[in-house]
Amino acid sequence: MSDLYERAQALDAADELAGRRELFSLDDTVYLDGNSLGALPSHVPARMQDVITREWGALRIRSWDESGWWTAPERIGDRIAPLVGAAAGQIVVGDSTSVNVFKAVVAASRLAADGRDEILVDATTFPTDGYIAESAARMTGHRIVPVVPADVPAALGPRTAVVLLNHVDYRTGRLHDLPGLTDAVHAAGALAVWDLCHSAGALPVGLDAHGVDLAVGCTYKYLNGGPGSPAYLYVAERHQAAFDSPLPGWTSHADPFGMTPEYTPADGSVRGRVGTPDILSMLALEAALDVWEGVTVEAVRAKSLALTDFFLECVAAYVPEGRVVPVTPAGHAERGSQVSLRCENADDTEPVMRALIERGVIGDLRRPDVLRFGFTPLYVGFADAERAARILAEVLAA
Repeated sequence: MSDLYERAQALDAADELAGRRELFSLDDTVYLDGNSLGALPSHVPARMQDVITREWGALRIRSWDESGWWTAPERIGDRIAPLVGAAAGQIVVGDSTSVNVFKAVVAASRLAADGRDEILVDATTFPTDGYIAESAARMTGHRIVPVVPADVPAALGPRTAVVLLNHVDYRTGRLHDLPGLTDAVHAAGALAVWDLCHSAGALPVGLDAHGVDLAVGCTYKYLNGGPGSPAYLYVAERHQAAFDSPLPGWTSHADPFGMTPEYTPADGSVRGRVGTPDILSMLALEAALDVWEGVTVEAVRAKSLALTDFFLECVAAYVPEGRVVPVTPAGHAERGSQVSLRCENADDTEPVMRALIERGVIGDLRRPDVLRFGFTPLYVGFADAERAARILAEVLAA
């Protein structure tokens, strides 16, 4: 134990990102649930106080212009863009991930060539993505085809219109091959839509470099935007002129204040907007993104892999053999920024996580038998990883 403890201290001392933890409001617990809700950046409350008291309280309606409220969806989208490998002008912030999945899947099906009537969807996806895809298929007259990501290339065919995939599996933490699968989808003449909820802010994505057509993601996990913070929609520049949103709201109109009965879509990523932006949560997100100043996604990825490697090593050293089994892939090319452990006895899962939380290690679970530990490199350190594994072993031995 002492060797791993001492190694953790040395690794933290050499960590170039260690100082970032001071930018967050954290206590002495080990917070390993940033893959569900990111920690609060400590400067956000002061920013929100100003938004509420000055921009809303004093300026009121003038803030749509004078405080930049109206342009916030595109402005914040441009700040997210470098974190997912996109050039400016392709991401708009607003609505929920579910709403953006609906926009993306329906719009992609409208972009697809005639005669293509199948939507392939990740069979292991987060449930809502599947629900939305099924609804989109019913509305567009398409057929839904659930496929495990590894089997997508074999399932593609002349009828495939759209493929909706998750970059990282929410349950296991498996990282799917975005470049390879996108290439396969394009080779079959279809469009690729990616859900980045569990990868944006944790690892390089490369939307532009890999030719992704459309993508969606939330901002309350690794981007630390706050509970229910608005999601985002990426529409590759080459598709924007033909992007036909199934939710043509007034704020995506070319002349939103003209109030004309006919809908004329705006140019660019603005087409992804629907209704009035949710300004309070949007500006909290904008402030939260300040923690990324001076940080590269590559540095975050390097620390993420080192953290998860070290945690798995500590689990192997501390936890009695057979009590938990890692389901997150060992290979770096297949691993996101979380470690999922399957309990030997499914009935132990909730009591184990409850005991961990009571002892200051915050993770979560996915029924029936998976313990999840998310590693957010901006504020999680190697001592956190060692302590979490040590307490897990103590809980399992109790």
